[in-house]
Amino acid sequence: MTGNDSGPAEAGIGAGTDASTRALVEELLNEGNGVLRLGPAFVARDLVPPGRRLGLPEQAYDLGERGFVCERWLGSTTRADNRIGPPDEGLGQVVDRDGRARVTLRDAVRAAPAAVLGATYAASHPHGLGRLAKLLDYGARIPYHIHPPQRFAELVGRRSKDEAYYFPAGVEPGPHPETFFGVHPWIVRERAYEVLLPYLVDWDSDLILRHARADLQVPDDGFSVPSGVLHAPGTALTVELQEDSDVFAMFQALNAGRIISKELLYKDVRPADRQAHGERFPLGFVEWELNGDPYFYENNHLPPRPVEPDGAGAGGREWWIFYNTPKFSGKKLVVPPGRTHLSTERGVYSILVWSGSGRYCGHDVRGGDADRDELLVAHDTATAPHPVENTGDDDLVVFKFFGPDVNDHAPALPRSTST
Repeated sequence: MTGNDSGPAEAGIGAGTDASTRALVEELLNEGNGVLRLGPAFVARDLVPPGRRLGLPEQAYDLGERGFVCERWLGSTTRADNRIGPPDEGLGQVVDRDGRARVTLRDAVRAAPAAVLGATYAASHPHGLGRLAKLLDYGARIPYHIHPPQRFAELVGRRSKDEAYYFPAGVEPGPHPETFFGVHPWIVRERAYEVLLPYLVDWDSDLILRHARADLQVPDDGFSVPSGVLHAPGTALTVELQEDSDVFAMFQALNAGRIISKELLYKDVRPADRQAHGERFPLGFVEWELNGDPYFYENNHLPPRPVEPDGAGAGGREWWIFYNTPKFSGKKLVVPPGRTHLSTERGVYSILVWSGSGRYCGHDVRGGDADRDELLVAHDTATAPHPVENTGDDDLVVFKFFGPDVNDHAPALPRSTST
């Protein structure tokens, strides 16, 4: 549940001068027709057991003192700030045609921002890709927690963390395929904001969930979760897209049979604020009107929205699955067997090939093969027509991930309000 959204580059893979790294990135882009092939970034967590649906050998999920492999980070420039782990955990690795890791994606973007992002976008977006995509694979519900709004995140030198979820179809949903969101509306209506405080003080149960509402994690469906909204995600395998940050405060003490360290309540709280205000300070992260919105479902539910076909090149169909925010966006592309789809996008993006096989901008891709299912399409290639060919017998299904401001034409939800 932790991560580092800022800080210097680590030594190891990708270390070197900016000039040599830039030359390497440009060489790999030239060899890849404007595309970087990425190796998988599996991330361990020690709070919740794994769902074991990431396609790894059974013994590979248990990493001993580090916990269990519960997440895979996709096209990531964010390092997982785990208590124990390698210095490059969570970072996407750019690999060459032989599959050898040559540089981290974070170092590649830092060294050659114009080549990867496009010169104009790079100049206006100093944080690089600015988004983080993940596969979440948990065997128990993630504890009730919150990501502080920007005015609090910036106190500790971080950024806010809006996020959104999509639940792929055809995957075993786990024992608790429902997510708790926000709080019951009466809490806001009656301004009973301190009803949650005793659970934070006592720190001995999971009964704080009695004050939240749960929604089913329905396949081929999703939700948005703005910063400042309490949530406890369920066990359905989840594709998550979020701001490139990992600030949070844990609000649930007991989860999956164990008491979580109370230090996680204060993970992104300054020591002086903790000393002065105790549990009341992280309680201030809660955006009460958002949490108690009687129309929370209507205002945050993200059903897939069809993308209009793009002329003769539309050999497949696309749907928006992440939208309603300028901070990130995402699509699902489905190309039937024997068809070729010509994509043209507005900026740099990365992909996860979910199922099927084919060629993407000339690269062999295959869903379910972690060495063949991730690419980053740099700006110049992304903004020109580029082919996606299905060479298999089943639908080729691809998820596309975009950073802030790339798709300002993505759909927006109509705002429902109480009367």
